[in-house]
Amino acid sequence: MIEVRNLWKAFGSQPVLRGTSMRIEKGEAVVIIGRSGGGKSVLLKHLIALLQADQGQVIIEGQNLCELNERQLLRVRRKFGMLFQMAALFDSLTVYENVNFVLRRERKHTEAEMRRLVAEALEMVELPGIEQKKPAELSGGMRKRVGLARAIVYRPEIVLYDEPTTGLDPIAGARIDSLIRRVWEHLHVTSIAVTHDMPSARRISDRILMLHEGVIYADGKTGDILGSSDPIIHNFVNGIPTVRPSATAATALNPTDF
Repeated sequence: MIEVRNLWKAFGSQPVLRGTSMRIEKGEAVVIIGRSGGGKSVLLKHLIALLQADQGQVIIEGQNLCELNERQLLRVRRKFGMLFQMAALFDSLTVYENVNFVLRRERKHTEAEMRRLVAEALEMVELPGIEQKKPAELSGGMRKRVGLARAIVYRPEIVLYDEPTTGLDPIAGARIDSLIRRVWEHLHVTSIAVTHDMPSARRISDRILMLHEGVIYADGKTGDILGSSDPIIHNFVNGIPTVRPSATAATALNPTDF
């Protein structure tokens, strides 16, 4: 369903993606892990052409996004739903208006159909009956769940999650994770999340990719990656910092002393 080939992206003189390649099959639940600022969200945004690659290809069901015009890209983006890191709700709109935003813009449904679809999406994320509330009346976890309802209301084939548990306490985060699994299982979507939250990665994925220094360094089943003895993977997964010798320490020993 999704293939990335030799993807390069830099911002100014700073390279972020350095020949990234990966393949994700239809119906998989995949998590991409890696250090903060390492390019995970940048990679995610390339999948829906919110960013244009400097070099390489992003292929969605046989279509190379780098070759499509804006009208064609809109049709491809219709396959995707996305839960943004901070939910990205419109504060001035009600929950109903937020979740219904894309449906109303598409003008394909009657008012009754839109109300039904919004109600079904809110039921899926365990928030029935809150259509008339404003985002300011909701907790952080509830806002994330409304954001998830908006991402799935038009039944996309692929759902992207950008740091879905960021800013949430462990209980609220675990609840979001259970809803991500529920959406994956009930709607049969392809699920792709980026996170550095290892308990979350364990709960929501069957496969993990590790982005390290601009390339996919590791790719395997969730248990295999989280239990890896590879020093780079093991240290990241277990939060062990890499300690580099300081300049003073390196020069403290004079070779002539031996």
